[in-house]
Order: sequence, then C-alpha cells, then structure tokens
Amino acid sequence: MTLPELNNLPPATRAEELHRCCGSAAWVAALNQQFPFADAATLYQAATHTWNGLSEADWREAFAHHPKIGDVGALREKFASTSTWAEGEQGAVRQASEETLRALAAGNEAYERRFGYIFIVCATGKSAAEMLTLLQARLPNPPELEIRVAAAEQDNITRIRLEKLLAA
Repeated sequence: MTLPELNNLPPATRAEELHRCCGSAAWVAALNQQFPFADAATLYQAATHTWNGLSEADWREAFAHHPKIGDVGALREKFASTSTWAEGEQGAVRQASEETLRALAAGNEAYERRFGYIFIVCATGKSAAEMLTLLQARLPNPPELEIRVAAAEQDNITRIRLEKLLAA
C-alpha cells in the first residue's frame, strides 16, 4: 500500500496494519494518532521516536509477538498475520545445520531464562550462525543493557516491516 492509502485508512484498520509491524499496543495507539504523514521518512522518524518513548513493559509486549528464531511451528500458528514477513526475515535459519539449530534452541532457552523474554534480533540478512554468534555475545549483558539492545533490534525490525507495508 502507499503512504497516502495508509494515511486514509480508518483508524481501526490502520491500527491493524501497524500492529503487523510492531506488537506493542501502546506504540500502535500513539503512532496511529499522529497520522497523516507527509512522507515515509517522517513516518519512520515518528515510529522510532514513539518506540523510544515507551516503557519496558511495552517493549516486552512487542517482543512477545515474535516467534523464537528458528521456531517454524510458532511462525505458522501463533503469528499468522506476520508469518510471511517473519519467515523471510528468518529465512537463513532454514539452511542451518542441525548443530547450529540445536545451539540456537539452547541459546534461546538460556536467554529467555536470563532476561524473561525471547531473544530479539533483526534477522534480515543474517545467517543462522551469525544470529547464534549475536545471541552468545549478548547473553552475558547486564539486564538493563540487554533490554535496550533488544529494543533497538525491535526498532530495526519495525522499520523494515513499515517499509514492507508501504511496498505491498
């Protein structure tokens, strides 16, 4: 859809489209109130500004709307509205070795136990091995740092999804 089309959607319909880009209800509501936007760059800036102004609970809500890296079942079942985007974002995981997939699964479990939310990484353009390396590098982070790293990754994901929304 084009930006003018997104601008002209009824707010409830536009909220559904925005929710496909980011699972935080507060982000969707706050951004939706800022429409219309003159251009995509202004929309992207507003999306990031809005995201950065949210609470940690809002960030965690958005994280909960992602499947775990490599969890193809969750992609299909829980996340049907964004599954095509997420499958493309995580496409490299399907080519990974069994050893890498097992290490990702173990790393995801360790990460979730440590931080209380799933490992969030902007997977677009990254191989499974690269994501595993990032996961392992971030596991030792203090929780107050890691939540900010994960939030920045979510912001990147949201930007890519907004771009896909406007390209559809």
